[in-house]
Amino acid sequence: MKTEKTCKFSNPGEINAWLRDKTPLQIAEETAHLDPTQQEAIFRQINRELSLNIFKQLNVAQQERMLSIAEREHAVFLVEELDPDDRARLFNELSAEVVDGYLAELSPEERRLTNQLLSYPVESAGRIMSPEFLALHPAMTLVEALDYIRKNGRKAETVHTLPVTDEQNRLIGLCELSDLVLGAPERQVAEIMHKDPHAVKPGADQEEVARLLQAADMLAVPVVDEDGLLLGIVTIDDAMDVLTLEEGEDLARAGGAEPLGRPYFSVSDFRLAKSRVLWLVVLIFAATLTVQVLNLFESTLETVVSLALFIPLLIGTGGNAGAQSSTTIVRSMAVGDVQPSDFVRTILREARVGFLLGAMLGLLSYLPVSLYAGHALALVVSLTLVSICTLASVVGSVMPLAARFLGVDPAVASAPFVTTIVDATGLLVYFLIAKAVLNL
Repeated sequence: MKTEKTCKFSNPGEINAWLRDKTPLQIAEETAHLDPTQQEAIFRQINRELSLNIFKQLNVAQQERMLSIAEREHAVFLVEELDPDDRARLFNELSAEVVDGYLAELSPEERRLTNQLLSYPVESAGRIMSPEFLALHPAMTLVEALDYIRKNGRKAETVHTLPVTDEQNRLIGLCELSDLVLGAPERQVAEIMHKDPHAVKPGADQEEVARLLQAADMLAVPVVDEDGLLLGIVTIDDAMDVLTLEEGEDLARAGGAEPLGRPYFSVSDFRLAKSRVLWLVVLIFAATLTVQVLNLFESTLETVVSLALFIPLLIGTGGNAGAQSSTTIVRSMAVGDVQPSDFVRTILREARVGFLLGAMLGLLSYLPVSLYAGHALALVVSLTLVSICTLASVVGSVMPLAARFLGVDPAVASAPFVTTIVDATGLLVYFLIAKAVLNL
């Protein structure tokens, strides 16, 4: 049953009927579309165990809401029962005063684990790793390893991928649960473990760690310190959360806005406007370049008025070509296909692609423009399309690469910004070609 924002509950019986046969994930997804009053009615109706299962499925903004309407004892229970990495993610979004309050009421062990994660930089592997893991010893037989997992595995983040450590807790290998289950019982862990496993430092960027898990097709990657001592593991579910967040930020910036970092309906109208206004102001000032170019060639326009007819077509095409190039390169950089060391190679490739695009569009436009405005102006438009598409593709590729070189998020070199620059430079190219071809 799909629940819409208009769904209303007038009594506890209706809520119980609505909750019946729903999984915690379904309840979490559907309550996200209800108004706060209805959410509060539902959360007050469910028992502690169900509320915890739902709480774990909510995003951070919804978790904040649930904590705000829960009794203090219940709220502390919910925070206490989160995995340390999920708790640290929640605390990232809460005020320092609120975080201190919850930390003071956590059990000593959970407080220690949480403080350990919070000591690492935001958006680092250390902040998203789980310090709750099972480590095997290489001398264990597979029977002993499986028995150890049965006895101790409930508190671990995952038992599908298990690190193997020596007596000093140094990482020496990784073992998959499937290898333990399918291997001969008398064999030792050392015989089946994967030696020289991938591992990351706690200060590594979380997106790079997530990309590693994705590229290596791993379920978990160990986090080790400078001496190789095992600190924790980053699991695939946390990696997917990171990639979703990072891709959302890239999409926002590619559209000329700052990322919200929260679900759309959980932020105010003012915050939505605030996330967009900065880039609009920047683009307004950048657009003055276009005005200056038009002013510079005012006499040319007065001489050949029909030149003005094709300005929207040309700057629109150039802007779109630049946006295509920029978006492609930002995406390729995000997944590791393009590196800063590929600067020259990428620019040359985009220049060739832009030239081919311009040539195709120029050929397609020549006949209709010549029938409407004559062969001379058709030649101007066709040559401009070749030039402007080449220029736009180069600009669209240079800006993300330059941004990465300067230590700025490549998505900041967003499509609207590229489009604005190409508008001004494209007009300049158009009028210079017109002056040359038409002898103005």
